[in-house]
Amino acid sequence: MTTTAQQPLNSGFGAASTAEEVIKGIDLTGKVAIVTGGYSGIGLETARVLRAAGAEIVVPARDVERARTALLAVPGAEVEYLDLLDPASIDTFAEKFLASGRPLHLLVNNAGIMATPLARDARGYEAQFAINHLGHFQLTTRLWPALVAAKGARVVVLSSRGIRFAGVDFDDLHFEHRTYEPFLAYGQSKTANALFAVEVDRRGKEHGIRAFAVHPGLIIDTGLVKHIDPAMLQAAGALDSAGEPIRDPERQMKTVQQGAATTVWAATSPRLDGLGGVYCENVDITPLVTPENETAWATGDTIPGVLLRAVDPEAAARLWEVSERLVA
Repeated sequence: MTTTAQQPLNSGFGAASTAEEVIKGIDLTGKVAIVTGGYSGIGLETARVLRAAGAEIVVPARDVERARTALLAVPGAEVEYLDLLDPASIDTFAEKFLASGRPLHLLVNNAGIMATPLARDARGYEAQFAINHLGHFQLTTRLWPALVAAKGARVVVLSSRGIRFAGVDFDDLHFEHRTYEPFLAYGQSKTANALFAVEVDRRGKEHGIRAFAVHPGLIIDTGLVKHIDPAMLQAAGALDSAGEPIRDPERQMKTVQQGAATTVWAATSPRLDGLGGVYCENVDITPLVTPENETAWATGDTIPGVLLRAVDPEAAARLWEVSERLVA
């Protein structure tokens, strides 16, 4: 198995850094950014901070009215309809954006669901894989001409430490032959997100497109964990006895402002110029998890790192080819 070069940069930031801190001094005037899920949680904070730095912000949303209300906090943000489970809506959104003639400098594939009960889209595809990976795959590939036109674009894909739960099962992506487990499906989708960034970068760098996967941390108060039993979160040390989120950035338990920091850094930092196809956390490129510390990494939450299977270029290329067939 080959891997990407996961070499930390000693960025000067850390687990407790906020999105506002990492973008300080960066001017995005004239840049255009699309942020999926940009109307709640860390997506909203990402959109707000990018807009404050001067970027034009477009937020695709399934619930347009809810998005417009939330984005009153982001003056000038545009909202357009898009449902990541509906391929036709993805194409319509992309066609409208391309027709505007604007280049796309930043694409943040932020939207996602986590550990949901078994559901399938109209094609029969398992919903976590369909929303977290396939919908964003289709969106990114349809918007490719606008990314090329930017002459220096970045694609940021939200992955997760959930990569520890599963790799990509190419023989049964949609749980047609194996028992469905919510966290297994989530892990598969998050590994797919990380692999997608690897292949976007490989295919895009000759066109000035670089891609990064990011782990934002565990942010309890975003709605992402609504399908998880609070007792499980308390047992994991993420909630206190009163059911309130515990904040401990070194254990990945972050505020929304801290959770958006790695995304914003990956999208804008000059330190990443000329780099790509890597997995980032705590506002830096994270090292590979070595075989000898894999158990400690998987069972704890203080050791940074990414599993080899989530940054394997051969798996990334295979996933792209499979995804092309699935969204054709």
